[in-house]
Amino acid sequence: MDKHEAMLRELNLFPLWHERGAAEVAEHRPESAPAEASQPLPVAAPGLVKSVAVDNADSLSGMDWAALKSTVRECTACPLRAGCTQTVFGVGDEQADWLFVGEGPGADEDARGEPFVGQAGKLLDNMLLAMRLKRGQKVYIANIVKCRPPGNRAPETGEIARCLPYLQRQIELIQPKIIVALGKTAATSLLGRDATLGSLRETTHDYHGIPMVITYHPAYLLRSPLEKAKAWQDLQQAICLMNSAADKIA
Repeated sequence: MDKHEAMLRELNLFPLWHERGAAEVAEHRPESAPAEASQPLPVAAPGLVKSVAVDNADSLSGMDWAALKSTVRECTACPLRAGCTQTVFGVGDEQADWLFVGEGPGADEDARGEPFVGQAGKLLDNMLLAMRLKRGQKVYIANIVKCRPPGNRAPETGEIARCLPYLQRQIELIQPKIIVALGKTAATSLLGRDATLGSLRETTHDYHGIPMVITYHPAYLLRSPLEKAKAWQDLQQAICLMNSAADKIA
């Protein structure tokens, strides 16, 4: 058994699931919608994508990596900083093609200062390997908020509003070719509008000209392993978008 097969088995996707071509992904539709093979994947209108307005967004414009990291490390803009061990900035290739965005740090991430290092992080690493990717190699991983919310609760609206500009500046610096939003909080924060995760999946969204695919958070997949197959469909969609962009360049 090779490593790729082992990762697919970990995701409960072998041997039933396999990487599909772009045409097959284009034909996929939600179960509630009729299959129309002639239609491409739907794309959300760019006008629906907007940023959350916050006080400190302008002050970050023009910051390089060193200045941004220092600013995040010293940030006390919201109450979350007082209740966590340290800020969790993000990790990976600073010129990555792939950006994966989660919700916020958990206990393990707070202790180590790196996103996705607990059980959810192990699953994310396996998801990356199934995509033939690896943490730190053309991949950057970050969260919507940089500090751990107490009790691992979801970050509140005001906390997101104050912290999101840091991620937005990271995206400007990285200029990824694709964003994968992990979970509803990441998706709705980047889109700037509320919606259910189910309504956002299986659609290619636009984040300031960067295609964005939305899937389940790895922590949710640990609780609901039967949804891993749906997550793999989302990741295949992202792979096809990346391959299509590469073909256009070639």
